[in-house]
Amino acid sequence: MRVLAIDTALEACSAAVLDTEQGKVASESAPMVRGHAEALMPLIGRVMKQAEMPFAALDRIAVTVGPGSFTGLRVGIAAARGIALAAGKPALGLTTLAAYAAPHIAEDADTGVAAAIDARHDHVYLQVFAPGGHALAPPRIASLAEAVQAAANGPLRIVGTGAGMLAAAWPPNQPRPAVVDDRRAPDIVWVGRLAVAAAETAEGPRPLYLRAPDAQPQDAARLPRR
Repeated sequence: MRVLAIDTALEACSAAVLDTEQGKVASESAPMVRGHAEALMPLIGRVMKQAEMPFAALDRIAVTVGPGSFTGLRVGIAAARGIALAAGKPALGLTTLAAYAAPHIAEDADTGVAAAIDARHDHVYLQVFAPGGHALAPPRIASLAEAVQAAANGPLRIVGTGAGMLAAAWPPNQPRPAVVDDRRAPDIVWVGRLAVAAAETAEGPRPLYLRAPDAQPQDAARLPRR
């Protein structure tokens, strides 16, 4: 299978091409907080050139759908849907939390993983995976206290931009997490590996926001319609 994976959900602009038949991987990731819209398509072009593959040769296009930056998610999803439409290939979405957890589950399936992304205001986007990789609940937004309560149930690793927050709030009477991985974005190659294993769906990728945006319309300043 040949997969193009895209990630602009958090603090990186990343793309990778995985060719499982040839055992080849081409990837590039650039750290950035903003500017994904300008950087993404040239970056994808370089990765496709590195892979020596036309878009028509891909089997599927995958993209992280969140949670994450509202603007970043829209950039990545729009690119994935556009490329899929032009190439006549299916597009699918993968959660940022699953992408964070995947390499740790593959490394040690006997220990659970809590993936947490900083959602600001002392909240995190959270998903807890039991040993073996089974998700105990869907992704959700939770206060730090709620997140720690959900995660602190036995040996665990915590990953994601909210990992340090969870570690700082960890109860002293609970075993400390075995690993704390607070990288600012998931490994794009693992987004591709998840895409290879994922089942196709008829519905294209859609953003997983989990909360309303911080910026809200100013109703008081809105002009009346004529």
